[in-house]
Amino acid sequence: MTECNQSSFGFEGYGSREIVARFDGGTISSDGGALLLRETDKRLNLLPRLAECFLDGRNQDLVQHSILEMLSQRIYGLALGYEDLNDHEQLRSDPLFGILAGRLEVGRELAGKSTLNRMELGTGISDRYKKITFWKAAMDETLVQVFVESYAEPPAEIILDVDTTDLPLHGHQEGRFFHGYYDQYCYLPLYIFCGDQVLCARLREANRDAAFGSLEEIQRIVAQIRAAWPNVKIILRGDSGFCRNGLMGWCEQNQVDFVLGLARNKRLLRIIGAEMWEATRRWEETGQPARVFSEFLYRTKTTRKGGWDRERRVIAKAEHIDGKQNPRFVVTSLDSNHSAAQPLYEEVYCARGDMENRIKEQFCLFADRVSAETMRANQMRLYLSTMAYVLVSGLRRLGLKATDLAHAQISTIRTKLLKIGAQIRITARKVWVSMASSYPWQGLYQQVWANLHSG
Repeated sequence: MTECNQSSFGFEGYGSREIVARFDGGTISSDGGALLLRETDKRLNLLPRLAECFLDGRNQDLVQHSILEMLSQRIYGLALGYEDLNDHEQLRSDPLFGILAGRLEVGRELAGKSTLNRMELGTGISDRYKKITFWKAAMDETLVQVFVESYAEPPAEIILDVDTTDLPLHGHQEGRFFHGYYDQYCYLPLYIFCGDQVLCARLREANRDAAFGSLEEIQRIVAQIRAAWPNVKIILRGDSGFCRNGLMGWCEQNQVDFVLGLARNKRLLRIIGAEMWEATRRWEETGQPARVFSEFLYRTKTTRKGGWDRERRVIAKAEHIDGKQNPRFVVTSLDSNHSAAQPLYEEVYCARGDMENRIKEQFCLFADRVSAETMRANQMRLYLSTMAYVLVSGLRRLGLKATDLAHAQISTIRTKLLKIGAQIRITARKVWVSMASSYPWQGLYQQVWANLHSG
């Protein structure tokens, strides 16, 4: 740098030209692409319905920031990469965020961090500072309803994926518990997905079994789905943490099929001893991984402490890789007429790995920011991150179909499509959002805009 004063910065020359930097560009935003999220919300009608899940006990004659406006501000912020409430002390003055939040008055600021924080900390008991609360049941119902509406026609079959993950804790939050497996204090939220759409995000303490509360959530979701689609075939898929007799028994009684991992034990290994020997022999001959599949009926020795009350079909994969045995087991209610052992394991069960990618996307939207004192407030924050995911996932499904980003991760969509430098100019009749002429994916942006308005 060769020169600096209050209005400009001079740098060493670029060729024969001097470089001068100034803060005179006018009102500029780095989030010009966020208008696509606004159009997506118009298609989904997500944020208005979400606002209806709240009870606002404030004096409405004195309210400056509506529930809808604050939710829009917060959720758009998460989608665009602003994880902290402190960010909104600056974003509240951004005219583009005013557009996203639906503020019609030019020049009026949005809610600050303290107002947004009070919305999240509502306890359901009205006091001087916490007059806003939410209904969890309404939030849950909205997630499933958005999923149902994403289909033009009822599907013949859907697969519900159930899994859990860990959210690290670094304070003394309610429900704090040290989990030995994750080697840290954490929460263990339960997620249920269908494809890339989230149907449940339930915060739980870490001193619970992986399947804790899953039956109640599945019952609720299945009931709502079947109310819309009475004839849909539903398959529940999960790892061995959800292989519980109560859950499987309910599925069998309510025409819900399941494909669940089964933890191996000595008895199971004895049953597939011949298959394991054959897989090892093939590996020794070829030096390549070898798999041998089999199936059999299996029942636990006792019905006490969660034991099975009936025989069930088990698929076994006897595998030898890298000089070691790697057996795996799956229990299912699907019979052999639906799928043979190998395709059921490789094409149905193994596809559940895609849910892990969907859970990782939650962290791109800051689902791990559970630093509030109470479980209820942290559940609210988890809902906000989940709704931000629903919004960006809706953009991916509706706007990015048949494009190179049709299966892109949330972080990639944010970087390539939402983070566009734009100059904001406000006139008497219009708000002009002039995006950077050098933006390299203009054709993609225009195609996404067309897709969002095509149906």
